[in-house]
This record gives sequence, structure tokens and C-alpha cells, in this order.
Amino acid sequence: MNKNNYAVIMAGGIGSRFWPFSRTDFPKQFHDVLGTGSTLIQQTVTRFKGICPPENIFIVTNKKYVALVKEQLPFLSDEQILAEPVAKNTAPCIAYACYKIAAKNKHANIVVAPSDHIILNEREFESIVALALEHTAAADILITLGIKPSRPDTGYGYIQFIEEAKRKVKKVKTFTEKPAYDLALKFIESGDFVWNAGIFVWNAHAILEAITQHLPELHELFVEGNATYWTSSEEAFINTVFAQCKSISIDYGIMEKASNVYVVLADFGWSDLGTWKSLYENSTKQEAQNVIDGNVLVYDSSHCIIKTPKDKLVVVEGLDNYIVAEFDGVLMICRKDNEQRVKDFVSDVKAKDARYV
Repeated sequence: MNKNNYAVIMAGGIGSRFWPFSRTDFPKQFHDVLGTGSTLIQQTVTRFKGICPPENIFIVTNKKYVALVKEQLPFLSDEQILAEPVAKNTAPCIAYACYKIAAKNKHANIVVAPSDHIILNEREFESIVALALEHTAAADILITLGIKPSRPDTGYGYIQFIEEAKRKVKKVKTFTEKPAYDLALKFIESGDFVWNAGIFVWNAHAILEAITQHLPELHELFVEGNATYWTSSEEAFINTVFAQCKSISIDYGIMEKASNVYVVLADFGWSDLGTWKSLYENSTKQEAQNVIDGNVLVYDSSHCIIKTPKDKLVVVEGLDNYIVAEFDGVLMICRKDNEQRVKDFVSDVKAKDARYV
């Protein structure tokens, strides 16, 4: 196994669209969402054990989740858990990990991935990532994995690429992060775009150069830490740096702007599992196309997802296309088609009683 290969797994998000199951104190990446016996972050780490040495796997998370990470991934050393003092989106998160890794190994070849995605065909995933790593080891390019879109979703980035039949790593023509619905619909209808899966591959030099060019303030902050990474002074330095960081995603900060972005088309059963509907789509359907997890009796109901505590009997009658979710003192009943309102619910609940958020 190539000792220059590294994995950076981002695990600091709250997953508010998956409320009430995902909470500030216990977000969805630490749950066994699919009932497989492993949490999402455990599945993600396992996925990388054939790609890089276990000591080269790093988790970037909020400092309040460090104990959860240690509990669920006990093989990690303290140096492999990078604690953010405050959430500042993905660009500072990725910068922290990549500057730290580069300070130790300037030849590092790095995969960056979220901790809460589903990959059904893990062998194909490993093959695609290996292909990307082969190319980033040979050239200073930024690679993202592209997924064929199934709907005009405004929550994803859209990638248009230059088609070259013989090339599996394709030059990106345009990268548009989270377009408005009408524009997303045009992208889908054109057939020329793929979704950005949010899984990136690059070498250390390429990403540090991209940050220097497109996010110079971020570079100036993190490059100052080269003498403190891997030392007892690192935590104090990071606490200071994150207080000064602008909150920005890697997509807006780098990927939309850089000229050396490439995409590898991927088909390995991917879902970001960001919403109740995506969980419904990736779960086994029972009678009348319902997805049920709990002690539930269902009558004259169809196309619902029902996730409730197993120690409570729940009776559902006459619902079609609904979410029924109960967790830790909160019951939510919402039409599946209105799931984007969950963020509004969370905002209102926070104002009313923050204990439930």
C-alpha cells in the first residue's frame, strides 16, 4: 500500500436536514442510520482501509465530537483527530488537514471525503479513487468525483466537462455550486452535467498552491503553523487561526475558480444521505412502498418513511408520502415532498426550546 496516500474525512457537520434524528450534540454521522451495525463514520473509515495505511486516516471534526470519534474509532491516535474549535465550513477544515499533512510529507496524495455518504459498491469506489490518486500523483491537478444526476437538486454542485472518450479523467469546463432551481433544471435537461459528489483527490502541493492563489488569506493563516503542526503548540495555534478564518466552502473558494480541475465519472451507488427522502430512496421498501424502522402498525398508508423508537408502539393510518420521525423527545410528521422545510422547523424549534436542536 502506498504510504503517500492519505484520507481526510470531514465529520464536523450537524446534518440539520435530518432532524430530529440528527442533533447538535449527536449528528447523523455517528448514528447507525441504515441499521447495518456500523455508524456512517465507521463505514466511511472502513472504506479507506484498502486505499491508505490506517495511520494516514485523519478525521476533522468539531471539538465537541472528539469523544464520539474516539469512542467509535478507537484505533485512531490523538494526532489523527483534528479538532475544529468552531465550524467555518469546508475550506478551513480542508486547509487545516492538508497543511498539517504537507508539513510531514510533501509528497502526500490526499483524498478528502465527507463522513456521512453511502457507497453501495465499495469495490468500484476503491477502483475509482485509485485511478484518481494515480493521476494526482503524476500532476498538480484537483480531481472531484462526478455522479450522474437524477433530479434538479439545488443542494449540489454541477460540473460540465470536456468529453474525451478515451480519457477517464476529464477536464472540467464549468463548476457551478448550488444553482437556483431553474438553472439546475436546465443543467439536467442538457445532459451535459454531473453532480459533484463532494469527494476530492489532489496532491499536497496542488491544493496548497490552489489555496495560495484563490484563498490567500487562508494560506497566510495556516502556513504560519508549519512549525507548530505535530507539536504540543498545535491546539493553541488552531484555536487562534479558526477565530480569524472566513467561513467558506471549498467549492466556492477553490473549485469554482481553479483552472486545473478535473472530474472522474463515478457510478458506485452514491448518496449523500442528506435528507429523509434520500434515506427513503436508499432503504428497503416494505408493503405499500413504506420504509419502517420501529415498532409500528401501518394501515392504509403508502410511500412513507417511519422511524420511531423500538420501545414505543406507533400506529399510523391514512398517510401517503409522509415522514414520521421520533427521536429523543421530538416527534415530527411532515410530507416527504416538503422535507426542505425541516431546516425551517429546526430554526423555529431553536428559538422556542434549544434543548431539542
